[in-house]
Amino acid sequence: MSAVQEWGGCTEAGMIVGGTDDPDDYDRACAVEDLTAVIAVDTHGTRALVMSDEPATSCLLPGRNVFLRWLAADSEARLLAAAEAMLDAPGTAWEDSGVWETDGPAVLMDSAEAGADLATPYPDSSRLPEQTLVAVPADRWRVCAFQTTDDPPWVGVVQLIAE
Repeated sequence: MSAVQEWGGCTEAGMIVGGTDDPDDYDRACAVEDLTAVIAVDTHGTRALVMSDEPATSCLLPGRNVFLRWLAADSEARLLAAAEAMLDAPGTAWEDSGVWETDGPAVLMDSAEAGADLATPYPDSSRLPEQTLVAVPADRWRVCAFQTTDDPPWVGVVQLIAE
C-alpha cells in the first residue's frame, strides 16, 4: 500500500529525532522544504508523497486525482471553489514535485506516526493513530503542487497527473 504523509509538526531542521544517527521516515519527511516531495520510506523501495509546509486538513477530490489542503477558509464551499478555480486557471504556476508510483489505495497520515505503527493503539488507549484510506488509482503519477496564501481562502492543491 502506498503512503501519503502530511507534515506533522517537525522539530528543528536537521535534527535526528529517533535516537540514532540514521534519519528515519519522520526525519526525511521533515527535511522536505518544497510544497510536496516524493521520498523513500523504507529499505524496500517504498516511496511516499509528503505534503509539507504546515499541518492542514487534507482530502482527495474524487475524480480529479487532487489532494486538497484546507489552509484557511471560512467554509468548505469557498475552499472547493478556490481549488476548482486554481485547477482550471491556465496560468497556475505548478511546482513539479517528481514522480510517485502507487500500487493502489494510499494512507493519508501524519508523518509523526511510523507507518508500521498505524495498526497499533496508543498506550493506555484503544485509539489508533489518525489515518484515512484514500482511493488513489494504481499508476505512475507526476506530482504538481500549488498553494495560495495571498487573500483568503488559502488553499493548497497537490495534483496527480498520470504519466
